[in-house]
Amino acid sequence: MDEGFDPLRRVLLVRMLAAGAFAAAGFGCAQVVGTRPRQMPEGQSIYRIENGARVNGEVASESTLINPGDEVETGEGGLVFVVGDAAFYARPRSRILIGERRDGRRLEGLTLRQGGVLSVFGGGAYRVETPHAVVGIRGTGLYAQIEDQQDYVCTCYGSVLIEARADARSREEIVSEHHDAPRFVLAGGASGTLVRPAPFKDHTDEELSLLEALVGREPPFSVIGSGYSVPRRSTY
Repeated sequence: MDEGFDPLRRVLLVRMLAAGAFAAAGFGCAQVVGTRPRQMPEGQSIYRIENGARVNGEVASESTLINPGDEVETGEGGLVFVVGDAAFYARPRSRILIGERRDGRRLEGLTLRQGGVLSVFGGGAYRVETPHAVVGIRGTGLYAQIEDQQDYVCTCYGSVLIEARADARSREEIVSEHHDAPRFVLAGGASGTLVRPAPFKDHTDEELSLLEALVGREPPFSVIGSGYSVPRRSTY
């Protein structure tokens, strides 16, 4: 998907983000790598804009609020942000609609229209939609990415029901502890075969730890060298 975005560079960026190592004017190692980032304060949505982003068509800054019903679009860099008890790392050149319930106040999930996004959600039921897949989730870390004629979905942890839009018979329930069952969801093909095994790719445990920390949680697995010490989440 992001051919111009080196995975090794992304890992380095995440480690620097987690350490608070971005100064206002650019890069600067201000803290020791491995320091756990603080939970985002109430009334703040954006943790870091890597290289330009828009919210509802307007240029975003770190003071921009993101709410259910908003559309987020990234440029050549990623965007790390929080909505309620969920946190997201939108990949470069991505477009995401943040879902809302009918009362317009509670996060329902998201619709990925372009690119990719890593997400962590709190307890309760949510829904993630892509061009070729509908994913019902509960207490989940999830990575979704749009590819040519298929979408990629990795249940990092938690439980999901993946359904192919093109075929009601292509569906699978997954309970994952640690990236156990990545899947491709195809645009078309024989009935009952559109949800297929896929490799683990394009996201990291360090990224998940960063996102969970921003909402006061930690993934249900250890990240070696993270230095994080809060209790791990153990229920989905």
